[in-house]
Amino acid sequence: MDSMDIVGKSKEDASLPKATMTKIIKEMLPPDVRVARDAQDLLIECCVEFINLVSSESNEVCNREDKRTIAPEHVLKALQVLGFSEYIEEVYAAYEQHRIETMDSLRAGKWSNGADMTEEEALLEQQRMFAEARARMNGGAVASKQPDADQTLDS
Repeated sequence: MDSMDIVGKSKEDASLPKATMTKIIKEMLPPDVRVARDAQDLLIECCVEFINLVSSESNEVCNREDKRTIAPEHVLKALQVLGFSEYIEEVYAAYEQHRIETMDSLRAGKWSNGADMTEEEALLEQQRMFAEARARMNGGAVASKQPDADQTLDS
């Protein structure tokens, strides 16, 4: 990240990318409203401070529960403790939406290939992948995409 991308912080300090935050600020406002650069910088600093505050309180909630990893429940509890209870429902809805989108992207990605295959197709795909791996290990050419139907795992 270029030092110009971070507002008021050195590269070692946590911050937010200025270009992304500027884009978010512009998207949240009506098209005819402009925001001075100093005001944008101040908004970004407020966001950083808010994130630090919620992170710190989430960590304290996590520690009080003798946990080592901050979980979504800890963040929700931190929002409540800090007096942001009115946002908890919306934050939880955004979290649930994120979980759904993450699951959908995993299902649509490489992790789902086996789920749509019959056992025979999966076996053939496995054999093909083993053949490719053997060929790479032996420095030879990659095997054909479709192995012979009578080929077994012992080959």
